[in-house]
Amino acid sequence: MKIRFGALLLGLGICLSGCGDKEEDGKKSYALVTTGAVGFWEICKKGGEDAGAELGVQVETLMPDGSTEQRKALEDLISKGVDGISVAAIDPENQADIFGEVADNTLLITMDTDAPKSKRQVYIGMDNYNAGWMCGELVKEALPEGGEVILFIGRLEQENAKRRRQGVIDCWRERKKDSSRYDLPGEVVKGEKYTVLATRTDEINMAKAKENVEDELTKNPDVDAMVGLFAYNPPIILDVLRERGDLGKVKIIGFDEDEETLQGIVDGQIAGTVVQDPYAYGNQSIKVLHALATGDDSVIPENKLFDIPARMIRKDNVEAFWKDLNEKLGK
Repeated sequence: MKIRFGALLLGLGICLSGCGDKEEDGKKSYALVTTGAVGFWEICKKGGEDAGAELGVQVETLMPDGSTEQRKALEDLISKGVDGISVAAIDPENQADIFGEVADNTLLITMDTDAPKSKRQVYIGMDNYNAGWMCGELVKEALPEGGEVILFIGRLEQENAKRRRQGVIDCWRERKKDSSRYDLPGEVVKGEKYTVLATRTDEINMAKAKENVEDELTKNPDVDAMVGLFAYNPPIILDVLRERGDLGKVKIIGFDEDEETLQGIVDGQIAGTVVQDPYAYGNQSIKVLHALATGDDSVIPENKLFDIPARMIRKDNVEAFWKDLNEKLGK
């Protein structure tokens, strides 16, 4: 059974009121380790910093570029002796050894993208398969008669990326939900009404992401929709279409809450986006780590999942969502 975000806050509020003492030799220290340096993680960083200020603990956020740099960041944190780490796993299968080393030396939890086979104590995030399904619903709303679609995403080594992409495809194909299913990315995926012409990855390289969009528009000038499944993909799709004078010719569906994506929805240039809650990922990661470090493991649910549900943002609710986000960020 999943623990919903509201329940988590209540439980942590009870715990933290009685277990927020500092170590005798100074403040406890925790770290957030992300999958890259993009705006999504800046929101997460702010959530972690706010939790740190509330609890009187030290918080640092590291934004490594790729699995090799993430490994180095984790090794450095182990050497520093931090009291706990929350990491978004880039390549959980091939990072098993470093995650094991982290867990043997300090507290390890995951956020946003999980490493379920590791010794992490809990995963804080959403069900990416269901979130991908929501994104598929937005595409169906934008293209009710069906059409040809291209998917853009950072990297498919990440657990969240695989599940997110599969949820989109399964929604279109009207399959029974099965998050273990995986359609190979190198193949055209045809359904009754929708066809995925390609899935393009960019390794979180902005120049490559833009090149991918330009390349697909050259190869498939009559494509009906483009779906950006990482936070920076929708703004890049929007920028390329704007540069080509093709705004309005291709439907754009997004993921996450980049400001350009939200403005695109306001302006009617993007059909909608599925948002997570990166602020909560950072904020609750620090609170959970601190609870564990101060002796309270009751914050860990039986299934080791804190579910912070995704939401669909369209033109009718984008302004309210954006206002709430800016208030959290102090804007």
